[in-house]
Amino acid sequence: MSWTRKILRVNLTEGTCTPEPLNMEWANDYLGQRGLASKYLVEEIDPNCDPLGPDNKLIMATGPLTGTAASTGGRYAVVTKGALTGAIACSNSGGFLGNEMKNAGWDMIIFEGKSPEPVYLYVEDDLAELRPAGDLWGKTVWETDDMLHQIHQDPQLRVACVGRSAEQGCLYAGIINDKHRAAGRSGVGTVMASKNLKAVAIRGTKGVGNLDDPEGFFKAVNDAKAVLAENAVTGQGLPTYGTQVLMNVINGIGALPARNMRDVGFEGAENISGEAMHEPRPSDGKPNLTTNAACFGCTIACGRISTVDKNHFTVKNKPEYWGASGGLEYEAAWALGADTGVDDLDALTYANFLCNEDGYDPISFGATVAAAMEMFENGDITTEDTGGLELKFGSAEALTKCAELVASGEGFGKDLGLGSKKLCDKYKRPELSMTVKGQEFPAYDPRGIQGMGLTYATSNRGACHLRSYTVASEVLGIPVKTDPLVTEGKAELVKAFQDATALVDSSGLCLFTTFAWSMENIAPQIDAACEGDWSVERCLEVGERIWNMERDFNRAAGITGKDDRLPKRLVAEPVKEGPTAGQVNHLDEMLPEYYKIRGWTDDGEVTDETRQRLGL
Repeated sequence: MSWTRKILRVNLTEGTCTPEPLNMEWANDYLGQRGLASKYLVEEIDPNCDPLGPDNKLIMATGPLTGTAASTGGRYAVVTKGALTGAIACSNSGGFLGNEMKNAGWDMIIFEGKSPEPVYLYVEDDLAELRPAGDLWGKTVWETDDMLHQIHQDPQLRVACVGRSAEQGCLYAGIINDKHRAAGRSGVGTVMASKNLKAVAIRGTKGVGNLDDPEGFFKAVNDAKAVLAENAVTGQGLPTYGTQVLMNVINGIGALPARNMRDVGFEGAENISGEAMHEPRPSDGKPNLTTNAACFGCTIACGRISTVDKNHFTVKNKPEYWGASGGLEYEAAWALGADTGVDDLDALTYANFLCNEDGYDPISFGATVAAAMEMFENGDITTEDTGGLELKFGSAEALTKCAELVASGEGFGKDLGLGSKKLCDKYKRPELSMTVKGQEFPAYDPRGIQGMGLTYATSNRGACHLRSYTVASEVLGIPVKTDPLVTEGKAELVKAFQDATALVDSSGLCLFTTFAWSMENIAPQIDAACEGDWSVERCLEVGERIWNMERDFNRAAGITGKDDRLPKRLVAEPVKEGPTAGQVNHLDEMLPEYYKIRGWTDDGEVTDETRQRLGL
């Protein structure tokens, strides 16, 4: 049965921690993690509540495979109404905290209300209590983690916390666990800080052993691990280069956006690629990459641990940044690099360290800086606004200074902390915000990969590649190769990816397994772990149910089919040069077909018939 069947409800207003049984009817319909936590959120909050008000709730949730022997079974999710978007937000993280929560005996922790003073939650198996965090408030993620380990004197303690950026109200602040793993998107950390909740510290010793069919589970797990090991992406590419294996690939096919997505193709891509991270630096003979790293139970180990050259201008007088920490992955390298025109690998690594240290999303941050740079270039923003900072594309000095300002919330950092949409609105250039539903784009230009345009436009949490990674099919040929410049068939492809992703995100597994696994590899693991019959068909229906539930929540929150749109730049301004020259995204051709396949109305509303079919 693999669920612990127990959740912890934390009322921050009253200062109480109360266990309660998991709703197993919902668990059977929504599985766990993303799906099950979203069900609780949808049932318990007003969709029109203020994301930063006490009526919003924040839910940390594991999946039924979290903490088991399944490869990558270390995931947990944070679900809330997003501070950045006002849409339903689910941000997924790896590392070791999810396993620790499950080992402590909890499927989920629900935070409600707002504490009158800063607090942190301490959990040790069945013990759960709120403790004062006044001395932690104002500290960075790294400082908070160290202080909690010092207080509790337990090296096995796992900590998830917010940094100064969340406390200062940066709308894309995340929740960081294990110092560099992040529930990073949509402002979930901003919501956490708004509740005066600084950290969650968990120690679990119970283990996870309540599998429905242990023998069948271990066979399914071992078979699936063999598939991962034999696959070129999960067995070789990701362990060697991490997601940074994509930098030169995406640039080469003409789909790497640059300079606030004004251009496609970045001349400095090779300098910030996964390959470049392996190359010795001329200054000290050491590579940027120190080693790879794995989350709990992971056999892929795509994580990066990097160092900055101690002679680099960013860290000459900052020895705390000389040591190894979480290095660049592809999305961060693109947002901090190509999107701002910066190809200084150490500068990007330093900025990424700051994102980890003070807990904010490097994708939204880099894209917001890129928008600011374009407005600065156009004269919409001046040095009077920036405090003297010259926001020029390609300036590593400007990028790293912006990162410092957002971390501290000082000066122009307050404006940058608004995110691209609100920043561009403030300076009266809304068309320069490269966002959907208020969330910044990731690293794939939808003019060069058509399916990603539909993916971004219809994503329930705003522009996101992790809700339907059609790049797998359109670029890598997984599970089948489709032409990235063709719109035909992309509606079906996007729906299939969205439903499957919702299921994987609810299981406790990492989405990267799907480079090698199909649902035929995943469903047997869920089926053996959980009671009942979890066929491929049932799993996909659960994914579809989750997607439609999220869509309904957004509609009630005022986000409708009118928001399934891409910025004008991407549908009206053709790519200037390179392999995809002349291309725009043809969302208008794909969206009506997508609505039809989804069983929605012509304006994108879930129909009563679809709700009835899915039991919503």
